[in-house]
Amino acid sequence: MFSKKKTKKKKELDQQLLADIQKLKRDWETLERIIEHSVDPSEEGLLDLSVAKAKYFYLLREARKRNLNALS
Repeated sequence: MFSKKKTKKKKELDQQLLADIQKLKRDWETLERIIEHSVDPSEEGLLDLSVAKAKYFYLLREARKRNLNALS
């Protein structure tokens, strides 16, 4: 009885994790394009880029621990 609930909850969390990874990847790529096209990128912009990149790779590691394919 409890295992079905746990399985369902785990699947929901896994799907949310994959969605978050895809969103962070888009955010990271968008920030990277903005910085590349900037004449003089601000420190805040560079910091936002590094934070987005760090979050993305953190979630990728979490997906790897859960044996998920985050790059599909």
